[in-house]
This record gives sequence, C-alpha cells and structure tokens, in this order.
Amino acid sequence: MTRLWGVRPSWRTEVLGEFFCSGCGGDRNYRRQRGRRWLRLLGAPVLPLGPVGTSVQCTACRARYGVSALERPTCTRLSGMLRDAQYTIALAVLAAGGTGSRPAREAACTVIREAGFEDCGEAQVLASLAALSGLGSAGPALGEESPLDSAYGGIGSGLAIELHAALEPLAAHLAQQGLERLLLQGAWIALADGPYRPAERDALAAAGHCLQLSGEHITELLEAAARTPHS
Repeated sequence: MTRLWGVRPSWRTEVLGEFFCSGCGGDRNYRRQRGRRWLRLLGAPVLPLGPVGTSVQCTACRARYGVSALERPTCTRLSGMLRDAQYTIALAVLAAGGTGSRPAREAACTVIREAGFEDCGEAQVLASLAALSGLGSAGPALGEESPLDSAYGGIGSGLAIELHAALEPLAAHLAQQGLERLLLQGAWIALADGPYRPAERDALAAAGHCLQLSGEHITELLEAAARTPHS
C-alpha cells in the first residue's frame, strides 16, 4: 500500500564508471549520484527539503557508498600496479648491482616474467634500464651527482622516481605479506650472484621505504633472504 506521505531522496546520476564493490567482492559498474530529499505525497515529490550529498551506487547489488569507495583500485587496476611494482624493483636492483652478472640478469627476467610480462627478455630489460638511466642523467649538470643517486645507491634518479611512482600508491592496498614478498623478490635478484653489494642494499632499502616498511623490518627481511636460498 502506498503511504500517504513520506520523505525519500531523488538521485541524479553525474558519472558512470567501474569500481571495486566491497559488497559484491569484485569489480562492478557504479553510478556517482547527487541526491536531494523530497517530501512526497502519494509517492510523488511535492517539496524539496535539502541536499543529501553525493554517493556511489553499485549497479549490481544497489548498495550505496561514500565517494571514498572510488579511491580503492579495481582488481584489474591493482593487478597492473602490482606488475609495475615488481618490474620496477627488479630494474632498480639490477641497476644497483650492475648488469654484467648473468645470474642477476636471469633472476630479474624470471621475476619480471612471473609478474606477467611473459615476453620480456634480457634485451627489453637492458633497454628499459638504458632509457631510465637517460632520464636520470638529464637532471644534474655533467659531473655532478644527483641527490637521488646518492640517496638510492647509485641507481639513478630516473629509477628512484619510478620506485616512488610505482610503489607508494600500491603500499596502502597490499597486506603486509604482499609488501614483504615484493621486497624479497628484489632480494633474490640481488643474491643471485652472491652476497648483497652495498648499492643493492641501498636500492632495496629505498624500495622498502616506498612500501612503507620500517628500517628494522627491511633489515630483518634482507637478512632472512640471505640465510634462506631461493629456488
């Protein structure tokens, strides 16, 4: 039976898109809508009572969320961010240790392929390193050391910038175990040809800080990786 009168919002769709719906547990389409409360008589709006605000509605389950729900990446986007993070850490560690070591190059390529870049080989990895090294050398004048170079074990400011860009947005969306595994993958590359070089430790520490891991935790993880052979 229709109520004689009542107050219900009316919604106007402003934006359509895709987001991660926590109610559905996966990627879904959404409507971002702005609402206004109306006094209704027999279901028909007769008097506006003020704005409700903006919300996000899942088109599948119809649940409503605050606009902050759009800050969480979709599963598809998160997978892409994770691949980019693994790729960037591998490049940074390889750059810090030098590209002359075949075991390290092979370990980096293995990590990169397992991340999802299945067709990526040594030639592509070395080309990416060369390109990023070129970006890094554009900053300081000839003969000068970039502040980022000294802070990040000589990997170059181009790779240092890439570490921040790839890892920092991801850190808030991964569980602790996922953050640790990213750093350990870099450690396995560094250890492929023997003990850590100082520059490799610096590059791994930089990656760990970008992943919001404490200095003490980073040290513990690197020492644990050195004690446990990776197959």
